[in-house]
Amino acid sequence: MGSLRYLMPAAALAVLLGGCASGPDPTQMRLDNLDTRVSRIERFVSNGSLVQLAQQQTSLQAQIRQLQGQVDELQRTNSQLEKQQRQEYADLEKRVAAPGQGGGSGADAQSSNAGAPGAAGAPAGTSGANDASQLAALPGVSSTQQSIYGQAFDALKAGSYSVAISGFEGFVKSYPTSPLAPNAEYWLGEAHFVNQDYPQAERAFRSVLSRWPDSGKARDAMLDLGNVLLAQGRTSEGRQTLRKVVKQFPGTGAATQAEKLLQQKSG
Repeated sequence: MGSLRYLMPAAALAVLLGGCASGPDPTQMRLDNLDTRVSRIERFVSNGSLVQLAQQQTSLQAQIRQLQGQVDELQRTNSQLEKQQRQEYADLEKRVAAPGQGGGSGADAQSSNAGAPGAAGAPAGTSGANDASQLAALPGVSSTQQSIYGQAFDALKAGSYSVAISGFEGFVKSYPTSPLAPNAEYWLGEAHFVNQDYPQAERAFRSVLSRWPDSGKARDAMLDLGNVLLAQGRTSEGRQTLRKVVKQFPGTGAATQAEKLLQQKSG
């Protein structure tokens, strides 16, 4: 009986130990879980996914920096264009409303009568505000022509450039031989110029020079053609045109303006 008493605790201990051995080991479970996660990471890295993500992130950051630089440049360019356009508006207002400005403010028109208002030899710098009324006295200008031209010119003075463009375009098309045609074509170019439609402005100024080379608007058209070429970045052509103004029309307001522009662009 004494030996049986000692055997029973030993058996119980064996059962307990056997039960513990057969249950899950928390430490081993953690090790297994960690091993599984490491294996997944190794497979992820071996596929190059992390490397690709890092490369994509670097590329995106570079693109963002590039786009930010472009936005900054566009903002600077827009600010410069707004400043330039305000200056062009101010210049046009002076040309159509104030005397003595030169470079397009004259009420000149083609005329075969030497003493007629707006004859080819008339001085630049006459008040642009009197343009329509002075030109109305030219021979061959009908009341209809006066009305159409006057309405377009009034729209130009009021800043309604799209209306002025339509009016002057229609006038030149309907009355290409009118004494008012050179002026209409010239102011058409001015309206395009202030709208920064430089190709159309260039076309109009070149039309004045080719179709009415002896008109009072020729020197002004040549001056503004130089301005348009400079505005388009065609510096060499622009400066050459301005020098031509100085050479062909010495002592005029257009020549003075051309000399100033040449000095500004060379400074």
